[in-house]
Amino acid sequence: MTMHAHPAASPAAVGNAARSRRRGEVLRACALVGPALLLLLVLFLLPTLAILGIALTDWQFGAQSLSFVGAANFQEIFADATFRASFGNTLVYVLIVVPGTVVCALVVALLIEADSRFRSFYRAIHFLPFMATLAAMAIAWEALLHPTIGLVNQMLAAIGAPTANWLRDERTVLPVLAIIGIWQNLGFALVLFMAGLKAIPRDLYDAADIDGASSWMDRILTVTLPMLGPVSMFVVIVVALRAFEAFDTVQMLTQGGPGKASELLLYTLYRESFEFLRTGYGAAITVVFLTIVVSLTLFQARVMDRKVHYS
Repeated sequence: MTMHAHPAASPAAVGNAARSRRRGEVLRACALVGPALLLLLVLFLLPTLAILGIALTDWQFGAQSLSFVGAANFQEIFADATFRASFGNTLVYVLIVVPGTVVCALVVALLIEADSRFRSFYRAIHFLPFMATLAAMAIAWEALLHPTIGLVNQMLAAIGAPTANWLRDERTVLPVLAIIGIWQNLGFALVLFMAGLKAIPRDLYDAADIDGASSWMDRILTVTLPMLGPVSMFVVIVVALRAFEAFDTVQMLTQGGPGKASELLLYTLYRESFEFLRTGYGAAITVVFLTIVVSLTLFQARVMDRKVHYS
């Protein structure tokens, strides 16, 4: 049998084939990534650029013309007493809601995991507020906090404790809204912490017992909390973002009152843009709001990422 040797491919042909393969890979990658990039551009990048542009004008919603005013809207923001009050209220609200939600959710998750009976029932009960509709939540809390017939004041009066008009008193309205915020976010954080607890290997607790960490507090401090580091970081970031975006409870329960005591940033943005129709000024508030939220997210991710322990 006669064997025929195939001629070796020339270097130029090999190079052309390699370039053709690379072009094909690039085209396939663009085809796969293209829809996501298009959605990102249409839903996020273009609206953000539009807001930045509107923030530099005096446009009012519905007006046929506008004028370029530069940084005048931003100068007005930082000179506005209402904005300063709203910004301060938002910081106080976030500083109450975030640690309150994290601590309460972690404690409840540990208690549920410690007792397997009715675990699904407790998880569903605590997650229900996160799924509740805005209207139902507002009606329920208005009824509970009513100054005369509300269940909260009736229970306090029954034990001889002082009562209050919780949603109409400047001293109590913001803490009450923060408590409602904790209640809203508790179920979400609880589910995440329970998932994190499930992922901790039992062998680590056995090793901790051998090393002398025999009490439940020692096991929590040496195993549970370090292993929940990534989950805790995620919960803190998400709850902080949700707290900064609080709007529904203010709109439904207090409308920013009394005397701006419960006005938060997102509610101020809404009023300026859609009630007073100062769209350019509202867009400037939006830019400040987005800057705060993005800065907070980057700071938390960068700082807290150095302190969490990954398994």
